[in-house]
Parts: sequence; structure tokens; C-alpha cells
Amino acid sequence: MDAAEYKCPNCMADLKFDPTSQKLSCEYCGSEFTIEEIREIYADMQPQEQTPEQVAAADEFADGTGLYHCSSCGADIMAEDGQTALFCYYCHNPVILSGKLTGDYKPDKVIGFKITRDSAVDMFKKWCEKRKFVPKDFKSEQQLEKMTGLYVPFWIADCDVKADFSGIGKNIRTWTSNGYRYTETKEYQVERHGNIYVSGVPADGESKIEDVLMESIEPFKYDEAKNFEMSYLSGFYADKYDVDKVAVFPRVKERVTKAGKDTMKSTFSAYTGVSPNVETYNIRSTKWQYMMLPVWFMSYKYGDKVYEFALNGQTGKLAGTPPLDKTKLNLFCWGICGAITLIGFILGGTGII
Repeated sequence: MDAAEYKCPNCMADLKFDPTSQKLSCEYCGSEFTIEEIREIYADMQPQEQTPEQVAAADEFADGTGLYHCSSCGADIMAEDGQTALFCYYCHNPVILSGKLTGDYKPDKVIGFKITRDSAVDMFKKWCEKRKFVPKDFKSEQQLEKMTGLYVPFWIADCDVKADFSGIGKNIRTWTSNGYRYTETKEYQVERHGNIYVSGVPADGESKIEDVLMESIEPFKYDEAKNFEMSYLSGFYADKYDVDKVAVFPRVKERVTKAGKDTMKSTFSAYTGVSPNVETYNIRSTKWQYMMLPVWFMSYKYGDKVYEFALNGQTGKLAGTPPLDKTKLNLFCWGICGAITLIGFILGGTGII
């Protein structure tokens, strides 16, 4: 097989030979492989063909799912055929039916909602109670009506990582004798080489939702994921992904590298400290699943900024940045200042201060 025919094992883009590094490199996700590495990886990869059942499921998804477009913010919303009165949960403007989706957008897995809408609203109200300076409209019934049960598209990555570490491990011992303090430092050459398998690394495929917001409501329990069926969409909405595997791979790589470092660190318990000379974590191959994960989502425009609130529809973990009502805050501050001034006046009049 010629080098030009190899696909990147992480994002499936074409690999090209780089004369400088003498490696096959992917210009999309930045992965690099030697010729020997890519041959070994390809030898382990098994071609997968869709079964008749998978083809039928993709056709059912394409026939039963409508794609709605928001002309205001550009969002593409998926919904089960027959749903009406749709609105954009990002900007709250009406959306129009723009066509059908191909089976390529059919998710592999889905985690169904376990948190009801009433429970989500109660959790949101309790969350707001701890934040005294949010605008009144932020927690009004009219605003709460915009809370939407949304299946957010996620890419879930399982990565095979080749880890190499070389460094100096130190054991430091101190003691006191005859009034003198002694320090003994022993140094060791530390080597670690092997494969680390990091599974279930999530990255959302929706550009309109902040990545940090989605990461804040993790984790999801993947053991409850089921094969996708259209019935899960009934009564809920879903986003069509607009960020593909190639685009999310840098985020996945960052998280995988951190996981690799944490795993490597756990092997150094015998040393007081370890200083690396060489430390690399190269992702050899990635297995992807396209999964729909449940989120109760609400956006709120205050001034010129849009604020977002999200609640994990499986576990109930919530996150968001509430708007700040400056009028409320100023009144509170003036009240505190007034109280301090009054106390000072009283104490001064009695001669205490």
C-alpha cells in the first residue's frame, strides 16, 4: 500500500509524508506516525461494514427526522417529524422546516433523560435562590417556559496512547545528629514505556454551546447508553452536530494527554519527586462514537450578552453563569454603607468611638 493511501487512524483524513520529519503526518488533527507505526496500526484495524439492521436504522432516522433552521442565529435543530411550534432555544426566534437529514447524522448511542422538566425547573429555582443579584426576569415563569430538553451531540473517543517517559527520580531523606542536620539525596534513572488506553473522552459537537459549560456538567454515565432509536426524540429536541471529529480532536488530545500524565504520575509513588527529560503521549488510534446526551438548556439575553444555563438530564449536575442585576447590587451596597454610617453615628454620639 502506498503511503498516500493511508488514512489518519484518529480522524480518517489523508496522511501525507513529511520529508522533514520523515513521518506520515495529518494536516487536520496534527497526528504523526512513522511508516512502521502506521503499518502496525493498520494491521490491527478490522474493516467494518454496516449490517442490514444498521442500514435500516439509518433510513428510518432519515425518514423520521426533520431539520429546522433558524434564520436569526443559524442554528440547525433536529426534531421528530410532526412536532410543531418549534423555536430556537439559542435566540428564541421561530424556526422553519428546511429539509431532511441523511442517515450519516444518525447517532450511534443515546442516553435518555432521567430528570423530568418539573425537577429541572425546581433545581434551577434553588440554584437561583443562592444568587441574590440575578434579574427578576431571569427566574420568571415566562423565562422558565424556554427551558428545553435538548439532546446535545457529543463525540466520544477511545484512544490508544503510546507513552514514553525518561527522567530522574529522587529520594530525599533528612535527619539530625549531634546538632547537625543532614540531607541525603539519591537519584535514579526512571524509564516508562508502554500503551495507555483512555476511554470515554467526550467533546460536544455543537459550536453554539460553550465547551466549558458542557464540560462543567460532566460526567455522564456511559453504562446507561443505549442504541439510538427515534422514540428517544419524542417530546425533546436535538442538535445536528456542526463540529466534526477532525475539529474536536485537539480538545480530545488535550484531555487524553492529561489522563496519560496522571496515569504516569501514579507509577512514581516510590520517589520523593521525578523530573522528566523526555515525556511524550502519542495517540496511535482513536475509536469514535457519535452519541446524543441529555441536557436541560436555557439561554437568557440580558443587555448585549447571552447567558446560558445547563443541567445534566441524567445526573442533575448543573452549571451556568447568571446575569448580574447592577441595580440590585448597587442598592445592596448602598444599604450596607448606610448601615455602617448609622452605626458610626450612634456609637460616636454615645462617646464609644
